[in-house]
Amino acid sequence: MKLPELLAPAGNFEKLKTAVHYGADAVYLGGEEYSLRAHAANFGREELPGAVAYAHERRVKVYVTVNIFAHNRDLAAIPDYLRTLQAAQVDGLIISDPGIIRLARKTVPKIPIHLSTQANVTNLESAQFWVEQGAARLNLARELSLEEIRSIRSATAAEIEIFVHGALCISYSGRCLLSLYLAGRDANRGDCAHPCRYSYRLEEEKRPGQLFPVEEDSRGTYIFNSKDLCLLRRLPDLVAAGADSLKIEGRMKSVYYVGAIVRLYRAALDILAAEDGPPSLRPPLPAIFTEELRKIGSRGYTENFLDHPPASEEMLYAGPKIIYDYAPVGIVRGDGELPLIETRNPIKPGEQIEYLGEGLQNPAYEITAILDPEGKPLEKANPNALVRLVTEPAATGWQPHALIRKRLAR
Repeated sequence: MKLPELLAPAGNFEKLKTAVHYGADAVYLGGEEYSLRAHAANFGREELPGAVAYAHERRVKVYVTVNIFAHNRDLAAIPDYLRTLQAAQVDGLIISDPGIIRLARKTVPKIPIHLSTQANVTNLESAQFWVEQGAARLNLARELSLEEIRSIRSATAAEIEIFVHGALCISYSGRCLLSLYLAGRDANRGDCAHPCRYSYRLEEEKRPGQLFPVEEDSRGTYIFNSKDLCLLRRLPDLVAAGADSLKIEGRMKSVYYVGAIVRLYRAALDILAAEDGPPSLRPPLPAIFTEELRKIGSRGYTENFLDHPPASEEMLYAGPKIIYDYAPVGIVRGDGELPLIETRNPIKPGEQIEYLGEGLQNPAYEITAILDPEGKPLEKANPNALVRLVTEPAATGWQPHALIRKRLAR
């Protein structure tokens, strides 16, 4: 059985390395220009060749977003930028603007064009149109049902890419003007202020300054706040439908989120590859997958349009996200008898931690001592420190770029 590519977000070099470590087949990233995630760390022109080389050495592909909706003032410099990407040997360009597609075909014709979800492919004719314009891959609109995905797959020779996990915008495939109206920041040019996550209140015209909560069925004030997309349990259906690439959203999410989600989907795809029979008839994923989802921050989960249009149950009205019980402790920076850890949250001796290993193995350890890099004992470690951990049992086999987490006290 041919497995689809697992495509992971890489908001910076650290996240790229973590995604590769946990089994991504490809990563997508943005440069400092022309990307719809302008507030991610992104990659400068001088950093990009090293990032691509790092991925290629590990047989991982790199796709670069050039997915703003361009204005005339943007066009003059784009060809030079595209040539920079060609020199870095990127494997694909993610584009939504027809003008940029036209420039890419003229300037760097050998780099495959991956049509962004923001081009809103929702039907067969649209899919064929973009293939005729040179698109080698189509990231279909997130507003499609499974049956519509199957129909488009059967009617086009282009690769089909599907978003399977991550944040959803209250807009059509991400084409949102709310940020521009409310905050003066244009989401379609990479500057989204995420107003769909705001808490809103109402002001009555004759009572200025007197604010009232905006309620919808008494569930709260987050009236635009969608739950996160999660198609983990539907992977057999998407594989059977012929998806070529499964994409995880999250270039602005934490390194812990990227590693934990990539690890989860990698494990699920590996189970599919190991079992016999048609993908659509495979048994449900083991309960540990649901348990892992609960350990990763989210707004709750929805399957969006896959079976039917979403309703109010797919919204999270009570707040910006669901409180979760686990948090990252740190990232392994060096192996050995006492691994070197870069911390992300405070830790102290006596705490229990989990190492996120291969598959979904989560061996548990107790921290018995914390040492600075020179071996001096510490009472605790604060975030962004380099420390060595003494654990029970001993922390053998820990690999660089792996993640460690702990359960939060409530």
